[in-house]
Order: sequence, then structure tokens, then C-alpha cells
Amino acid sequence: MNGDQTVLVTGGSGFLGGWCLVELLQRGYRVRATVRDLSREGDLRAGVGSQVEAGDRLAVHAADLTDDKGWEDAVDGCDYVLHVASPFPAAQPKDPDELIIPARDGSLRVLAASLAAGVKRVVLTSSVAAVRNAGPGGPEGRVLTEEDWTDADDPRLTPYTRSKTIAERAAWDYMREHGAEDRLVTVQPGAIIGPLLGEDRSYSLQAVERMLKGQMPGLPRLGFSFIDVRDVAALEVGAMTAADAGGQRLIAASTFLWFSDVAAILREHLGADARKVPRRKVPDVAVRILALFDPEVRSVVGELGQKTTYSIENAKRRVGWTPRPVEETIVDCARSLLGQRTPAAAAAASSAPAAL
Repeated sequence: MNGDQTVLVTGGSGFLGGWCLVELLQRGYRVRATVRDLSREGDLRAGVGSQVEAGDRLAVHAADLTDDKGWEDAVDGCDYVLHVASPFPAAQPKDPDELIIPARDGSLRVLAASLAAGVKRVVLTSSVAAVRNAGPGGPEGRVLTEEDWTDADDPRLTPYTRSKTIAERAAWDYMREHGAEDRLVTVQPGAIIGPLLGEDRSYSLQAVERMLKGQMPGLPRLGFSFIDVRDVAALEVGAMTAADAGGQRLIAASTFLWFSDVAAILREHLGADARKVPRRKVPDVAVRILALFDPEVRSVVGELGQKTTYSIENAKRRVGWTPRPVEETIVDCARSLLGQRTPAAAAAASSAPAAL
């Protein structure tokens, strides 16, 4: 029975972390979540509670990736750990170590505490950023797999990309050194979007929001392999116990879409609610000029015109995982940003028993 097992989710107040808690609770597990500041506990419980009744099956602990304090207590008695927490700023820092050190050292803290506590398996959230092996964008014309690794010494890489690659490499090295490689699974999500649980926003979700609000004057030649946050959570939870998942990297990505494709989907499905979504395309040279003054634009300028595709066959084969259609994800994401219920949420609400 899942109710006899406890799972720790690090970064539980984040976008993906929150949906991992929801997925676990829906499957009957007892869960713990770490947050850097316990003042976020109320928001965390409210977001999770919008999807599932947690009752006494959810506990919240304070722990920070940059400090040893709290991790031993958080993981004590847990059967599994989903390590989701990792720094992801809107703008890339000038000093890469601002991201690399907490990502790498935080992962090692979680792994050390997990092994000491006898955890059966740790699922670590990495990124497709750690798979692109030829700098931003990866090699054209080839589908990338878990065998591909980003070169963290590539000077073209952003601090975020380097941090995810270095942290994942360090995790595998650590578990290998301790003879526990089969107790680690890493998941490499693409650009995560989907319905909101609270105020937390992923960078890719902000792109959809800006389109809807008319805050994007035009469509740059940018694109990503988008993936639904609910599907990533389902893969991470499935990978905890799947017999064939131990010691594996699992890519979680869906169809590659240019921003112009996303805009077209929004206009097709949202009608008047998509009236502010831009139509005109922005030349690459204009984006590069803007990047000189805007650090957020600077962090993605290397992706201009780059189309990278990924294989998800390993996740399908080892966990039995298949993501939903990307169009459904984009529309559900947009409706959530607009304050509208998604069809799935509306159906769940209509089938729920009335309050007494």
C-alpha cells in the first residue's frame, strides 16, 4: 500500500515540486516537502489543496540547498526522494558559481542524506540543458538521447545550462562512488508549462503569459520542446518504483514548437482571449540588439533559430510513460493563466461530493 510509504519532495513550493506533491498524494503516498522558508507553507498547502485533499499526509520542513541544516530530519524515515529544488533565475548571473554551487552542492547534500537514511531511490530533476552536447541548440538534424551530454566547459553555455549539467554529473559520480548508481534516476524535462498551482512561474510559462498579455511585441525565432508539468510529475513518481528505471536518465519532452506555433495554437483555441497574442515575427538582428540591454533576452539569444529534438523512448520503455498532446498542454496553461478552469479541473469539481 502506498499509504505506508513516505516520499520527500525538495522544492515543494515550486511549480514542478507542487505538482509532484499532487501526483504523490493522488496515488496515496504520505509526503514531505522542503521549502527554504516556512512562511511559504500556507501557499504550498493552498496550491496542493486546490487539486487533492492532503489531510495529515503532508508535512513541510525547512531546508536550504546551501546549508546542511535540516536535510537529515527531512529525509529521515522516507522511502523515496524526488529532488526537484534547483536555482532558476529570470536573468543569468554574471558569476556562474551563483547557480553552479547551490545546484551541485545541494544535490550532493540531498544524496548524502538519502543514502544515510536508507532511501530506496532518489529521482533527481535535471534538464534537457544537460543533454544538448553541442552548445545551445544542439546539433541540427539529429534526435538527442540520454547518451548525449552537454559539455559544461563550452564557453557559449549559460550559467543555468552549466549548473544543470555539472549538478547531474556530480550526482552520478557520487552515487557511483558509493556503489548506489542503481538507486538514482535523473529526469531531463524540456520547457515545463501547464496549469498553475500558485504564484510560482517557470521561465517557459512566463513566455506564454507574455503572449496573452500583449507584453511580447513580436515573435522571435525561438522554440522549445515543451512538456506538461503534470506529465513530468507523473514520470518522476513512476520512476521512483519502476524496476527498470534505476540507474537511468529519462528525457521528458514533447513536440518542438516555435513561438509562432504556440501563438497560432493560442489564437485557434482561445478566440477573443488571444486577441493580444502577437502575429508579426521579430528579426534575429533585432533580438540580438535588445539582448545588449536586457539580461533576460541575453540568456536566450544563443537559442535563436535552433531546433533541437529529443527521444523519449527510454522513459516510455522503462516507466510506461507517454505525455499528453502538446496542444492540450498549451491551452490548459493559457486557461489557467487567464483564471479559467481547465476541462479536467472542471470535470473533477463537478464530480466531487458537495460540502455538507
